[in-house]
Amino acid sequence: MKKKLLIVEDHELTRFGLKTAFEDVGYVEQIYEASTAEEAIDIFRNNEIDIVIMDLGLPNMNGIDATQEIKAIKPETKVIILTSHNEEKEVLNCLKAGANAYCSKEINLQRLTQVVQSVSEGAAWFDPSIANIVLQATTSANINDEAGTNYKNYDLTSREAQILKLMTEGYSNMEIAQHLVISVNTTKAHVANILQKLEVDDRLQAALKALKYKIV
Repeated sequence: MKKKLLIVEDHELTRFGLKTAFEDVGYVEQIYEASTAEEAIDIFRNNEIDIVIMDLGLPNMNGIDATQEIKAIKPETKVIILTSHNEEKEVLNCLKAGANAYCSKEINLQRLTQVVQSVSEGAAWFDPSIANIVLQATTSANINDEAGTNYKNYDLTSREAQILKLMTEGYSNMEIAQHLVISVNTTKAHVANILQKLEVDDRLQAALKALKYKIV
């Protein structure tokens, strides 16, 4: 199913470049543009937006507050943060606001279109430059402190361990299914079992827990 994309960026040239990059992408049905958070929220309220690419350095309301408001309106919306800053406080605030991905503005545009597609299919993705910050943020993800262990202690099957490893690498359900030559529905069932066994609420928490405690 094709998606409706909202690009929120106050610099006109950057916004134009982003729009151009996504115009010929097969999974995008329609592209909306906003130069401020207030304009973005107004567009979001009046249209069925599936994915938001959000700049953080916006005038007046910033991208973090805008992300939080968008997630409050429609939690299932995928928000991809695009920024030139990698400060720890900013990264953690984005996580807290519910961002699904955090990308540097230096990312190759073709790679960005791939990241956005993966996120739209359920993956969480964070720029390698902030990997350590994300990993240290496990406490913000309501993950209990516990001794390092391996996947057998969580009663994961070998297939679930395979899928969990791919989740930590940012693979979407579709990509996991293709990689392991199984159906998407089977992948979804395995992911649901993994979340239950690891006692976490979503894929990001599962990936963080797996990395922190070396489960895979």
